[in-house]
Amino acid sequence: MKAAKKAAVKKTAVKKTAVEKTAVEKSAVEKAAAKKTAAKKTAAKKTAPAAKKAAAKKTAAKKTATAKKTAAVAKAAVEQPQPPPAGKPESPAALVRRARRINRELAEVYPYAHPELDFENPFQLLVATVLSAQTTDLRVNQTTPTLFAKYPTPEDLAAANPEEVEEILRPCGFFRAKTKSVIGLSKGLVEQFGGEVPGRLEDLVKLPGVGRKTAFVVLGNAFGRPGITVDTHFQRLVRRWRWTAETDPDKIEAAVGALFPKSDWTDLSHHVIWHGRRMCHARKPACGVCPIAPLCPAYGEGETDPEKAKKLLKYEKGGFPGQRLKPPQAYLDAGGRPAPPLGAVSGT
Repeated sequence: MKAAKKAAVKKTAVKKTAVEKTAVEKSAVEKAAAKKTAAKKTAAKKTAPAAKKAAAKKTAAKKTATAKKTAAVAKAAVEQPQPPPAGKPESPAALVRRARRINRELAEVYPYAHPELDFENPFQLLVATVLSAQTTDLRVNQTTPTLFAKYPTPEDLAAANPEEVEEILRPCGFFRAKTKSVIGLSKGLVEQFGGEVPGRLEDLVKLPGVGRKTAFVVLGNAFGRPGITVDTHFQRLVRRWRWTAETDPDKIEAAVGALFPKSDWTDLSHHVIWHGRRMCHARKPACGVCPIAPLCPAYGEGETDPEKAKKLLKYEKGGFPGQRLKPPQAYLDAGGRPAPPLGAVSGT
């Protein structure tokens, strides 16, 4: 009995010792965890100011970058020419800056701009330009190969049978009047200038059917003498851009010529005319893809949705052949394609 009681006491003592040992171990674990947490808090306290400082520095950098960007945009907006608000006049200096900026922008879009009439000499260009009235350069280019093959010189065309010439020129429209003009100017070249196309404005305008527009096309592109070609596209666009409010071609020529150096006149004519044929159409301009939209007072008169505007593009901008049967190499290198000959199926 005593032995059993003694064993029970001993067992209880062992259990008590085990419990105490467990409690000690638990206390040690808790102390270690507390110590670890304290260490973390201490580390956090030490690193918090540095992190806060870094975050503040990052925020300040962002604010500085944003401020610089805003300032740059504001400066650019001030420096870049803008179209005048509707109803408000534009100073002469501002108009010159805006007009010249438009020409520079168009020069980048059409670096290969050139006369779109096929010609090999001044006589061919003179005749082709007269034939281009009230029709497209494409139609003229499809017609003149036959004409020049049969009548290669002014002497040949001056002596031609009008009925035969009319038949050749029929596809160009107004073929009777145009036949009279080209035969008449050919006779004038033979009788007044020995069969040679003169290189002066005052001489060219003496020929039948030759006005200032035709003369400047010939002078600028066959003789390298600057001139402004005021055709229907040119007239429409310069008024749309508010370069002038004039409607008379001679007055438009004078007003626009005053905005540019004389050396720019021929290329300016090409840029404006090309833009009028390809994007800035009379009835529905492709405003949504126009490179000079920010400079144009008439933005919004046409289609402003980019995807819809793309469908309005013509010639090489729309993926179709150009207007020349034999275009310059620069045009071909830029992705342009020669026009189809008369009677062929055209992509346009």
